[in-house]
Amino acid sequence: MSDNLYSWGRYPPHPQTAIPCHWRADIRQALADRVSRHGTLLPFGNGRSYGDSCLAASDQVLYMRPLDRFIAANWETGLIRAEAGVTLDEVLAVAIPKGWFLPVTPGTRFITLGGALANDVHGKNHHIKGTFGRHVPRFGLVRSDRDPLVCSTTENPEFYAATIGGLGLTGIIDWVELQLAPIRSSLIDATNVRFGSLDEFFAISAELDPSHEFTVSWIDCLARGKSAGRGIYMAGNHAEEGPLAYEDNAKLNVPFTPPFSAINQLSLRLFNNTYYRAHRAGRHNSRIGYEPFFYPLDRILNWNRIYGPRGFQQYQCAIPDANAAAATKALLDAIAAAHSGSFLAVLKRFGDVASPGLLSFPLPGATLALDFPQRGKITANLFARLDAIVREAGGRQYPAKDAHMSGADFRGAYPAFEQMITLSDPVISSRFWRRVTT
Repeated sequence: MSDNLYSWGRYPPHPQTAIPCHWRADIRQALADRVSRHGTLLPFGNGRSYGDSCLAASDQVLYMRPLDRFIAANWETGLIRAEAGVTLDEVLAVAIPKGWFLPVTPGTRFITLGGALANDVHGKNHHIKGTFGRHVPRFGLVRSDRDPLVCSTTENPEFYAATIGGLGLTGIIDWVELQLAPIRSSLIDATNVRFGSLDEFFAISAELDPSHEFTVSWIDCLARGKSAGRGIYMAGNHAEEGPLAYEDNAKLNVPFTPPFSAINQLSLRLFNNTYYRAHRAGRHNSRIGYEPFFYPLDRILNWNRIYGPRGFQQYQCAIPDANAAAATKALLDAIAAAHSGSFLAVLKRFGDVASPGLLSFPLPGATLALDFPQRGKITANLFARLDAIVREAGGRQYPAKDAHMSGADFRGAYPAFEQMITLSDPVISSRFWRRVTT
């Protein structure tokens, strides 16, 4: 395999030399061979992590996507076991016709089970179901310093907690057991509410979150003055009746990387104004497929190319409830004042369902996520202002999306990092881990 694996954000621009792993029995040998030549490596899934947490310190990765087999499934209980390279999309293709759905899903279905576990991903239903790791009873872990492990709350529990959200640092996840959620239909009963301010968002969220499993909001991060904080609140539940149909609709494709970013203030302002006004005022109900509800961006293949050859960074933070409203306003004010922004600005509230991992990201409060074209010092200066707001509010940033966080901010927000150091595999290291712990 050629040196052509990058993070999804294409920043920082470090190509990863990939060693594909086709059989679980070959992991130990592949691990030993690569370490003997390069010292360290890192597992790599389907390349949907945005920053440098998926980039090896040695730029040598064990490519896990070929491990794409289902091992066992009980369709009476919805408990499945599959190799770590199986994607969420491949799970959906098999599970939906049998009346099951993912218990937690992020905004893309093209991540692997191993990646979902290593980043302890969250979704629109965090306030109800928590993170992905809460629904993984067991998994397999291959380390360089001991025999393969089975990890659960009762078997090697210290490695169970460290691996969930552990960014691939505790070893190679080779299989994952996942408890699926029962559904009667693959359709979603959705409710959209257009709001005109952050105060409206928090009021609507407090009212509708308890009665909807899935909630998220798009927010116009460029709006200022009386329009500041406006957006679209979207909520939904699985429909009680309808087909159980796997959706794989026709997709658009960005066939090449343009020489410059297509995301700029003009295009953002045009998109944001159009998108906001396309939603009528008031509350509107509809029944839609799960694909446009959960995975709108998956309908555009290679959408990351629109940011041009310099790539992009995502900024995602979580702010505790007590400071969520004020800090979110301050973040949006700073972004608007910098004449920067994102058409993928997402705001939602996390619940108080505890995450099982030592480095799991969510906390009770609000989370804001935005994508920014990589613009060198301009981006760095903006992120420094955003970091200060998050730090003062007692919040933290999401390692799976990060490419800039300071070591001091990471260590302050994730005090369990010291325990992670003792549980990490001695020959596995990432550029992220090296950056925040040295």
